Amino acid sequence: MVNAYDWPDYYDWTSTGLDHDLTYYVELAQQTGGPVLELGCGTGRITLAIARAGIKVVGLDLSSAMLAKAKRKAEEMELAGMVEWIEGDMSRFQLGRCFPLIIIPYRSFLHLLTVRDQVETLKRVRVHLADEGLFAFNIFVPKIKALYETDGRYTFRGTFPVPGTGETVELHDFIEYDHFAQIANVIRYMERFDPSGLMIERIRTLFRLRYVYPSEINHLLNLCGFKILHRFGTFYRTPFDARSDELIIEAAKRVL
Repeated sequence: MVNAYDWPDYYDWTSTGLDHDLTYYVELAQQTGGPVLELGCGTGRITLAIARAGIKVVGLDLSSAMLAKAKRKAEEMELAGMVEWIEGDMSRFQLGRCFPLIIIPYRSFLHLLTVRDQVETLKRVRVHLADEGLFAFNIFVPKIKALYETDGRYTFRGTFPVPGTGETVELHDFIEYDHFAQIANVIRYMERFDPSGLMIERIRTLFRLRYVYPSEINHLLNLCGFKILHRFGTFYRTPFDARSDELIIEAAKRVL
């Protein structure tokens, strides 16, 4: 079984973002003026949008395949001079410089599969964040009922167009949860169809996430020397409440 992130084209076709998230992160970059550090940048969907707004940005990701695709896109968009790409682990990187804005968009924080890695990442963020800087990231909010309803079952995730071809890709996930460790083991089937509806490729991939509850995030940030400035339930900056499906955090360094 292959790693889901070894297929960057499929990732781009099917990972189209969350409602208003691109605008939210670009506006943060414009407010702080850059440069921006993005952790878990993937193929550069948000990285390149920030660069297109005229702001220097550093994109760090663990996947060489995703970064290779990001670099090609930057060259095609004539933005290569605005972006620095770094292959690395967000829990262990050392850049020797500070940033007024550090972001971990698109739930990438959930790829940290242990509390130790979460803590180490937050410590790395604090080291690289300017004294008056802003740290922003988002995660989905786990709902107990939904976790149990999808455990051990197939879930259809949608049909996505392949730009300029008339082809489509369908996503199906089979998820098994370790509710004690809070790990989601996801087997993702990516099925590609030609314009007539004939399947031309089927890829079986695997990825894992550690879902995190809002109370855990509060504790982790406090433990690692941050103070929470804002909690939002949508990228339109509506307040976070018990009905929210997403948690968007804006935090700053706390004086230790």
